[in-house]
Amino acid sequence: MELREEALRKQLGKYKFRDLTIEELKNVIKTYPNFVFSMNTYTFKDGSQKDLLNCSGTVPVKYGNSYNIPICLWIMDSHPFAPPICFLKPTVNMGISVGKHVDAHGRIYLPYLQSWSHPKSTVTGLIEEMIAKFEEELPLYSLSSSDAARQSELLSYIAKIREGETDMKSKGKIGGDKDGCFNKITVVGAGDLGMACVLAVAAKGAADKVVLLDLSEGAAKGGTMDLEIFSLPNVEISKDFSASANSKVVVLTVNSLGNAQTYLDVIQSNVDLFRGIIPAISHYSQNSVLLVASHPVEIMTYVSWKLSAFPKSRVVGIGGNLDTERFQYILTNLLKAEVLGKDAWIVGEQGEDKVPSWTSCNSAANQTDTMAARNSREKVANRALEVLKGKGQRSWSVGLSVADLTDSILKDKRKVHSISILAKGCCNINSEVFLSLPCILGTNGVIEMIKLEEDPLMLEKLQSSAASIHDLQQQLKL
Repeated sequence: MELREEALRKQLGKYKFRDLTIEELKNVIKTYPNFVFSMNTYTFKDGSQKDLLNCSGTVPVKYGNSYNIPICLWIMDSHPFAPPICFLKPTVNMGISVGKHVDAHGRIYLPYLQSWSHPKSTVTGLIEEMIAKFEEELPLYSLSSSDAARQSELLSYIAKIREGETDMKSKGKIGGDKDGCFNKITVVGAGDLGMACVLAVAAKGAADKVVLLDLSEGAAKGGTMDLEIFSLPNVEISKDFSASANSKVVVLTVNSLGNAQTYLDVIQSNVDLFRGIIPAISHYSQNSVLLVASHPVEIMTYVSWKLSAFPKSRVVGIGGNLDTERFQYILTNLLKAEVLGKDAWIVGEQGEDKVPSWTSCNSAANQTDTMAARNSREKVANRALEVLKGKGQRSWSVGLSVADLTDSILKDKRKVHSISILAKGCCNINSEVFLSLPCILGTNGVIEMIKLEEDPLMLEKLQSSAASIHDLQQQLKL
């Protein structure tokens, strides 16, 4: 035991919380002495690599007879504050039974992983739940000799998948409704924003079904309990990710409630939270559009894109949609500048760094190139922005904005919205950052970006936002 502990200590030299990790793994060794530990390179979906501790062994499962199910766990370098990545490790004579908690590549999805929280969550507790779920639905089966031969040809490929080298095109659709017109939306997170989104989307009437995925611990509380009491038609509340299967749109509203000290720590907590959510969501709804409302929306949209490996067109953030709608309303109805209001947009970052902009077709801007015309427009825009500053981003107003966006997606309206999209290649931005820009939104997400009028000040602000966001992203551990 002492020798194994000393070996672990050497292997975990670069882990942030080495002592905590070792203490936890000592309990694993006591309970499951067959487990073997080694440092290996894990390849994430975005192609990045990291040396992580791999724990491989078998767990006893009773399913009529007794079986030893081979598994491997990748222990993250931020353990125990981030959950392990779990896979089956089938031999040549074993086939994977795709089910509620296992995908075709052997990756394991469990509620325990989704609600991982130190110090309550442990590796031994994870394995115990894994055993319990496997005893309900055996994840592996024996192959015939001919099947085993075919299986051996696939093992090298599955090994790559297990290491994170995945190709979304190779994934078959899990389940699937027979009616291709069935419009289902899942809202992840049952806080005030999640509740507001569910109510607004239900009121909009575009979705045939709305699933509220409640990831909070314990029994239903507050609004979730009220939703259960005063049940709404076509609204389902669940704590199981499988309930989200085949959603057309998945809205992410969760935010970490940890005790982070710095802004970077807060964002990292959200990243760690998303690491347990996005893979499961992308597994059950592989053709969905991910709509991110979590904060900070630009960075969390980037994180969702990286973790899901979805095309950039199908991962968007709520961005400046709410502020743009308000800005256009203030210009048109309060300041009576109807011509300006038609082509006015709020772009860039959410918050204080948002920027007013205009599409190239703005008639007032194109009628004359005189400085007087531009100054006049700027004065009106500044008055509108002053009014806009008094409007907060309350949950119910953000919920209405989310419902507006989901309506455009589900009904393929091809309406122009200012939303967070991958901005690389636009406005002389060369880094992978998400910023709010006007684009046409349809069933498959972003169809086309709308060209903005070239304004040196706007470009400077967008590039400054991109630089600061990219700097933060570089410090995060995905």
